Amino acid sequence: MNAKAKAAETGSSGADIAVWVVVLAILAGGVYANAYFASVAVLYRVLAGIVIAGIVAGIALQSSQGRSAWSLAKEARTEVRKVVWPTRQETTQTTLIVVVVVFLVGLLLWGLDSALSWGVQATIG
Repeated sequence: MNAKAKAAETGSSGADIAVWVVVLAILAGGVYANAYFASVAVLYRVLAGIVIAGIVAGIALQSSQGRSAWSLAKEARTEVRKVVWPTRQETTQTTLIVVVVVFLVGLLLWGLDSALSWGVQATIG
């Protein structure tokens, strides 16, 4: 399979590869700059990191993979809006049921462990 057919199959082109090389270069530069400017206040380094992340995201969205990821994120947001979330009462009741069941299973396991421990001690002295 030649390179063009392989690129068409995976959906990547030379431009996409160049975009990802630029993204990786900017990220590497950001990591290096963060280490180099370690004496600068953390707030400024965090703000610079956020700006770099925004730039990287903007550049990455120019590739076919980036556009696909953005489309997936928008579709996921639409699906989350369709979810019927439980009420506060349902959440509280479910949480209490889980706590009670965990407590009962803990007691059961403690009882089994104690019985087995007693049995082993009785057997081996």
